Amino acid sequence: MRPSRIAVRLQARALAARTDRGDVPGWVLITIMTAGLVTVIYGVASDQLQSILRNALNSVRSP
Repeated sequence: MRPSRIAVRLQARALAARTDRGDVPGWVLITIMTAGLVTVIYGVASDQLQSILRNALNSVRSP
């Protein structure tokens, strides 16, 4: 049994009308929370992080 042209068009139109955008607010919240955590961690441990990076770069230059 073949579907009629009208049924096919209606089904295609119904599928085209759907917009699956995903969970945009969830991703925005995750992005904002990640940026906040990075800012807080860097604010608390910036001196230690700079020291670790400086020591690592110095060890590469002079063994």
